[in-house]
Amino acid sequence: MLNRKILAGLLAVSSLLSACSEESAVPPGMAPQVTVVTLKSEPVTLTRELPGRTAPFKVAEVRPQVNGIVKQQLFREGGQVDSNQPLYQLDDAIYRADRDSAQANLQRAEAAMNIARLKAERTKDLIGNGAVSEQENDSAEADLQEARANVAAARAELQRARIQLDYARITSPISGRIGKSAVTQGALVTANQSAALATVQQLDPIYVDVTQSAAELLSLRRALDAGALAEASHLPVKILLEDGSEFAHPGKLEFADASVDPSTGSVLLRVVVPNPDHMLLPGMYVRAVVGSGVRDNAILVPQQGIARDPKGNTSAMVVTPENVVAQRSVQVSRTVGSRWLVEGGLQAGDRVVVAGLQKVRPGAPVRPTEATDEQQPAATGDTQATEPGV
Repeated sequence: MLNRKILAGLLAVSSLLSACSEESAVPPGMAPQVTVVTLKSEPVTLTRELPGRTAPFKVAEVRPQVNGIVKQQLFREGGQVDSNQPLYQLDDAIYRADRDSAQANLQRAEAAMNIARLKAERTKDLIGNGAVSEQENDSAEADLQEARANVAAARAELQRARIQLDYARITSPISGRIGKSAVTQGALVTANQSAALATVQQLDPIYVDVTQSAAELLSLRRALDAGALAEASHLPVKILLEDGSEFAHPGKLEFADASVDPSTGSVLLRVVVPNPDHMLLPGMYVRAVVGSGVRDNAILVPQQGIARDPKGNTSAMVVTPENVVAQRSVQVSRTVGSRWLVEGGLQAGDRVVVAGLQKVRPGAPVRPTEATDEQQPAATGDTQATEPGV
């Protein structure tokens, strides 16, 4: 009885080994067919989608520089104004009178100077004949110098009166769109008052102020210093409106602030955006897709070729040169369209299974077929990898 049991066990082991041997020696024609994508390196532009708000390119608050009553408003509220365009006319009767008085004082001073000049010329001619003394000559010269100084002072006073008169006509310091008027005809305004009469804003171009985490900026600079990334600040900045649509005109990164906001731990980035149609208004919420760096030899793998286990670990099935399936642990960071950006585990030349995964397991022989252009994502030129901001 015991010998029969031993014999039966040996037969069972022999049958199992025979089955395994037959399975491992599957003829090539019987191996399952899978679709693979051969990976290759390509340049990828890493971008970051950051929140921000628009701000006017220039802002000018219009205030009076002289006292007066508003006689006339010379602009249309909400319209476009040009630099030096008149906005308000104050009652300037007093300033005209001051100008005329200063003009008369200048004429009086010039007449006195002419008299002093003639007197000085006569004494200079007579001093050689001994008709006048040295003291009289010196006095005549001093009177002439004083008269000239009086003319200069009168001329300066006339200039001051003219400036005061010009200030009675309030003009726009910049070109842009003007808001509502804070005063109406008949209102009393005072020089250098705290309240602005109106505000002019230049909206073309317009600023977009976005914020970036200081930790992320530090990591980016380290990657640039290490040579892992190339500079990408020259790339155009794409602006996304609040409804998700893309703004027609790309912007340009102007500068990054030199300090970190201690309350938020973020750095301000300023983008200049053309705004010819004035679609962007100050204070609007937008998102800017800013280039953070260029990775010259990036590896991209189709998303369908990456599996994720319950713990979040990612892996891929790779076909070896012997056409046998091998499982690889893979590290990915962000999506680029319908592909993952690979940080580790795969390299150029690897054949990743993207279709037929349910028919294979590690160690099994397969018949690989390269995916067609329609079956795999397009990979042309400089691809952009965008990561949403916080």
